Amino acid sequence: MSTAGVNSQNGTGTGQTYTNGPTQAPASLHQVPGIGSGMTHQPAYNPLQAKAPTPPGLYPYQPVPSFNSSPSVQPLLSSPIVGRPPSHTPPLSASPSPGPRLPPGHATPPPLAAAVSSSSYYPGSQHSMAPTWQFNTAPQLPGSVAPANVPFRGTVGNHMNPPASLPAATSSAPFSSTPPPLNNPQPPRPGIPPTSMHGYTQSGLAPSPGNFMPPHTYPHGRPGFGPPPTGPPPAMKPTPPPPGAPVTSATPPPPKADGALTGNGPQAPNNFNHVENKMAGQTQPGPPNRHVGHYPSLPPGYQNTSHAGPPMHPPQPYPQPTQPYQQSLSGPGPAQLSPSLAAMSLQSSTPEALRVVNLLQERNLLPPTAVSAPTPCLPQDLQKINCNPEVFRSTLTSIPQSQSLLNKAKMPLGLLLHPFKDLSQLPVVTSSTIVRCRSCRTYINPFVSFLDQRRWKCNLCYRVNDVPEEFMYNPVSRSYGEPHKRPEVQNATIEFIAPSEYMLRPPQPAVYLFVLDVSHNAVETGYLTVFCQSLLENINALPGDSRTKVGFITFDSTIHFYNLQEGLSQPQMLIVSDIEEIFLPTPDSLLVNLNECKELVQDLLKSLPNLFLKTMETQSALGSALQAAFKLLSPTGGRMSVFQTQLPNIGMGALQSREDPNQRASAKDIQHLSPATDFYKKLALDCSGQQVAVDLFLLSAQYCDLASLGCISRYSAGSVYHYPSYHQQHTPAQVERFQKDLKRYLTRKIGFEAVMRIRCTKGLSIHTFHGNFFVRSTDLLSLPNVNPDAGFAVQMSIEENLDDMQVVSFQAALLYTSSKGERRIRVHTLCLPVVSSLSDIFAGADVQAITGLLACMAVDRSVTASLSDARDAMTNAVIDSLSSYRHSVLTIQQPGLLAPACLRLFPLYILALLKQRAFRTGTSTRLDDRVFAMYQLKYQPLAYSVLMIHPALYRVDDLTDEGALNINERTIPQPRLLQLSVEKLSREGAFLMDAGTVMYLWIGRNCHSNFLTQVLGVPSCSSVPENLYLLPELDTAESQRTRAFVGWLRDQRPFFPSLHIIKDESQLKPHFMQNMIEDRTESALSYYEFLLHLQQQISK
Repeated sequence: MSTAGVNSQNGTGTGQTYTNGPTQAPASLHQVPGIGSGMTHQPAYNPLQAKAPTPPGLYPYQPVPSFNSSPSVQPLLSSPIVGRPPSHTPPLSASPSPGPRLPPGHATPPPLAAAVSSSSYYPGSQHSMAPTWQFNTAPQLPGSVAPANVPFRGTVGNHMNPPASLPAATSSAPFSSTPPPLNNPQPPRPGIPPTSMHGYTQSGLAPSPGNFMPPHTYPHGRPGFGPPPTGPPPAMKPTPPPPGAPVTSATPPPPKADGALTGNGPQAPNNFNHVENKMAGQTQPGPPNRHVGHYPSLPPGYQNTSHAGPPMHPPQPYPQPTQPYQQSLSGPGPAQLSPSLAAMSLQSSTPEALRVVNLLQERNLLPPTAVSAPTPCLPQDLQKINCNPEVFRSTLTSIPQSQSLLNKAKMPLGLLLHPFKDLSQLPVVTSSTIVRCRSCRTYINPFVSFLDQRRWKCNLCYRVNDVPEEFMYNPVSRSYGEPHKRPEVQNATIEFIAPSEYMLRPPQPAVYLFVLDVSHNAVETGYLTVFCQSLLENINALPGDSRTKVGFITFDSTIHFYNLQEGLSQPQMLIVSDIEEIFLPTPDSLLVNLNECKELVQDLLKSLPNLFLKTMETQSALGSALQAAFKLLSPTGGRMSVFQTQLPNIGMGALQSREDPNQRASAKDIQHLSPATDFYKKLALDCSGQQVAVDLFLLSAQYCDLASLGCISRYSAGSVYHYPSYHQQHTPAQVERFQKDLKRYLTRKIGFEAVMRIRCTKGLSIHTFHGNFFVRSTDLLSLPNVNPDAGFAVQMSIEENLDDMQVVSFQAALLYTSSKGERRIRVHTLCLPVVSSLSDIFAGADVQAITGLLACMAVDRSVTASLSDARDAMTNAVIDSLSSYRHSVLTIQQPGLLAPACLRLFPLYILALLKQRAFRTGTSTRLDDRVFAMYQLKYQPLAYSVLMIHPALYRVDDLTDEGALNINERTIPQPRLLQLSVEKLSREGAFLMDAGTVMYLWIGRNCHSNFLTQVLGVPSCSSVPENLYLLPELDTAESQRTRAFVGWLRDQRPFFPSLHIIKDESQLKPHFMQNMIEDRTESALSYYEFLLHLQQQISK
């Protein structure tokens, strides 16, 4: 088929390369939505943003030509952002007039002409506002019109704002939004009364019917929110909680269901950038008018009869068949997406999510069990087949109808994905024809509409497509003529085995290259023994087939290659000492077929730990070793696993220590969060172009400059593992964690030469990505490797009003090569309702997803601006959203700090972020530990990062079988969650804290002897060993319950959290106490003081 006209839909030929998230899509950056499109668009509501210099282009890294010197050959064995997190005392306001809350987050100040925005948050104010986040729209000057064809500006760096020649607008809110003038709310349009999905009207809690949105007025000249107080806290009398039972129950969710491509990288031989377009055919023009988002007439029972007036939907632009195709006799089938959401407005009571909570009075806000994702307010037949929130999750489960409405809610709109997650049930379809929309290339999914038996309408662009003949046959039921019952239309997550059209070259084999530090420092840690033993044990479990290849490189001040060619009696070491002009001594025998040369590989692993036992080499030529590994993997692609134990100090990519240990706690702003050199980033981009991903294992007690080294993994879609103070004898818990992580790493599923594209319904746009990847052609993520433990996040904006839509959809498609050499496509589709009222937006807020997205954005702000800027922006995020709720949703103003029930944990989560290792100040934190925490927040799926932000605390000395789970004939106790406060601890008890990557079992000084003897096997607390990290396997009911509970918690994540059993005098007790989020420390407010600070700022 011809592909003419289709490439433009997918970006083919656009010469602009984007490096890595966050990135700004040029379409949303340089073109004002609505210009020439027949749609009106609110002017962008931009924060104060300084003009960013155009970043230099990323010049392709050119490897040094091979040097023709003879390598020495030796037998192996003979060879030798927002108010700063409040500190104690409220300072005097720096400026009595509305001034900037924060310093601009960019080096170059904006021109004076840009100081005031036409959509300034303060009407008539001439003061520049503080910089905050670009949450919901790509940066754009209000009212400016950019040319449609923007000249190429070079590569946009990872944390750089787009090369802005536009003057910046101003704002005080952390959301880049587009509100109308706040004193002139827009009235509802004729014929479209403002409807609420929940449809309740409660005196004092909802806007009046005559006003679509209550005016959000601010006193003229009101000062900005200002920084939180510092110094000792003022004398205050806490407000006692009201009498009655504390609110502890979680919000009851609605019923749940039962259990590509373009690019311009010149160095990529397998660039899969046009593959998605291969079967597109000729693009056809869309329908004659803009009203394409309509579905066939509603079945009885889904008609919206609650409002009189003109119909909300104009006539169907496509001719209806004379005999409409009935999907089922009992109503709409899963694929017949009928706009039945209006029926939801028949509810008459306030939904639990909008119950007003006074945070200063209700103390026990934590639910007794883990917080679950809110369920979108969709008809039950759609919600039953919607995508699992563990895979695809939105910060708002109700999408605002317009950008101005989103701006008024002051909450970020984004998606969090876990696309390659291990799934117990995954439908796999083998078909010669993969059905996709001929216009936007969306894969057919449960939320499309079948107009009749032969035609279906895309749920993203509304194009009507023909149903292929092959799709008429259902392989599951072996019936013909029911395309709506095919697996593709019954499952929101599905995997296709792709035909040859989705391949540019034969699928690559699984290739694994291990690059090992063997300097004196590395040998001292003892990691090499653990690595070799683990690989020996799992060598037969490496994912792959008969084509799997492996190779090894070791390095200190020189580079050591290993000839493992079949026929040799023992491995042969080849040493290259010229690290400035690295070359491969025998290119054809360094990567060998694992099945053919397994015995040589095993011999090498057995002898490697002893080979360097007496080495005195203290230097590390990591950069040269990485270049050699890149040369070796370039022809095929594959995975590079790098193990490093010290700062690289010789050859290319050499680094110097940038950390001053004396400044860890006292510095107001943390320096050196950005790379010291672009060597590792450039090399990572080269690796990405050749389908090579780099995973970094850092095992060191010294500073290693992870901010620089981590770039090699970040831009090549790799992973970073960090084991601080690793030592085989001194830190046994770290050794156990390394062993478990390594086993998972070596044996988990892996996808090679992958790309991922996220599509969304017309009118929505994606403008910023977060995670480890390289962005190619604005919206295509290049993932040389994809693994089941990687998460991603994207920020979104609403470019065109969604007035005519009842629902919108998002689809993530991941094209990859399996370890068995199959080309596969995994597709996830999420459907969410569109709402027109602020109360519905707040009712659908997902507080954990919002916190996760804010954490990603705060990491970027810390690097591009400053840590204090990021902390301020996070605090302002709470202030702005709760202020919006108070002023725009509640009409009767009550005293206190009010929040809807769905956001009751928002201030607690933000305070937890401010005290998290990535963002905390005033506490001694090693720079590498801080950077690693930032990497985790950007890279971990939400389910794992939530525990790193807000740990879970349980009392475990009184576990019972009441309410226990029964899993695989194991009884799992379910103790209730406790607040993270010392007041919840008892010296007579034992408490388990789950902080994600680490667990602490704290034993009270007077802990009951029954627990000590039955669980720990010791007679008294003083008998508990100092470095105990294992629960002894005792044949007692208490021991079995405790071990079952800890094991169950560990099984819920792919990595292995180490366990530390601590007492009052333990060295690790401060680490345990630092996670008591609700308590006050020397440098941070308590939870109650933080709430008072928020209330003070909101009531200004």
